[in-house]
Amino acid sequence: MKRILALVGGCLVVAGGVQSYPIDGYDHTEIRRVAYTWRVYTGEVPGRALPPGAKQRLDTVVPAYIDGNAPPFSLEPDPGFSAEISQVLGEEASEYAVSVMDLSDPANPTYAEHNGDIRRNVGSVGKLVIGVAFFQALADTYPDDIEARERLLRETVITGDDFIISDHHKVLFFDPETNAREWRKIAIGDTGTLWEWLDWMLSASNNSAASTMQKQTMLLAHFGKDYPPTPEQEAQFWADHNYNERGEIFMGLMNEGLSKNGIDVNLLRQGSFFTREGKKRVGGTSSYGNVRELVRYLYLLERGELVDAWSSTELKRLLYMTQRRIRYASHPVLNPYAVYFKSGSLYSCQPEEGFTCKQYQGNKLNLLASVAIVEGPVPDEDYHYLVAVSSNVLKKNSAVAHQTLALRIHRMIEARHADRLAAEKAAAAAAAAAEAAAAEAAEAEKPAAPVSLEATTPGD
Repeated sequence: MKRILALVGGCLVVAGGVQSYPIDGYDHTEIRRVAYTWRVYTGEVPGRALPPGAKQRLDTVVPAYIDGNAPPFSLEPDPGFSAEISQVLGEEASEYAVSVMDLSDPANPTYAEHNGDIRRNVGSVGKLVIGVAFFQALADTYPDDIEARERLLRETVITGDDFIISDHHKVLFFDPETNAREWRKIAIGDTGTLWEWLDWMLSASNNSAASTMQKQTMLLAHFGKDYPPTPEQEAQFWADHNYNERGEIFMGLMNEGLSKNGIDVNLLRQGSFFTREGKKRVGGTSSYGNVRELVRYLYLLERGELVDAWSSTELKRLLYMTQRRIRYASHPVLNPYAVYFKSGSLYSCQPEEGFTCKQYQGNKLNLLASVAIVEGPVPDEDYHYLVAVSSNVLKKNSAVAHQTLALRIHRMIEARHADRLAAEKAAAAAAAAAEAAAAEAAEAEKPAAPVSLEATTPGD
């Protein structure tokens, strides 16, 4: 297949770790990591078994209301539902911010929040901002040509350069021809298509990929249909703009991707590159998120209104978890459900007698953020809800805490719909019984078939 080369050289890189995108999506995207996931599913290569909710296909992984049947959206908290949220948080409730939109009953959508006004650094959840900024730039370049967008994503090969320095997240190197695979960090010279870099950013939460996509968003917006630039054109672009001017261009794109789509940049912002080298080269500012605005982002995604229906669909597919689930998404109660997920952490420690610093257990700062869409289909339990959580509970394992919170919120959703679902199930059973009885009565009322004398007369 012909590739559009943005830079030269590199090796085969495919994302791993927390794996996303529907398992049958390789032919659509040519994301080689997705080929690995499919082969794990079919048993061709060894790997982690997929939970039941991870087996949805491309045609079902789409925004829930892409056809325009969305229930009315309100961020006015329901007092009773909000009180339930606050109660399950217990004595550490002051350190949590939680928003939940329950869409399980489309006729009665309900929103709840706890500390919904808090604004915190949400770490890698900010990669959602990069996603919408890139897709906005892509739509601005090709507003009426989906085929051109897909071709650019599938055929433009980007080579990792100094902007990737540095990251600790590993990705999976996979060769579909040989099934060879290796887990390691992305290195300078590694290559992938734009679709793969997006996948690495959102699936493996790779910071090198995030900075690469921030850079590519700037280049796409600048060069438009002449993107990707030659190495010489790209070098000239950077030479023509100093550190602060680059920062203004960058922040304008990050904010425009949100504001064009009805999201308040005073409540959600990605203010800097995700790598040290990116920060050195492009000016930036602080980053933050607000759980209420993050639920708004998820709801707009479900409506197909983040940029447009095609962009929303691709963003949702890039967030669809197909293998390893972590933090909030990892509780077994969610295994039957399709889960669309992103999380981010930021923790730090200071000397304290008797305290040992561990991952997600900082005693100075212990931020963890999670966003999730949970949806069926699960027979008789077809729930659909959106969640955003941020917390700063010191010295406790925040990953485990978010996992536990996932169970508690899911049990709340179950309880909220138990009577309605039981009534619907009983009504369906009664209707089926009535239909069967009617069919039986109709059969009994049929006239008897005439007796054939020829058939009953003994032969010679």
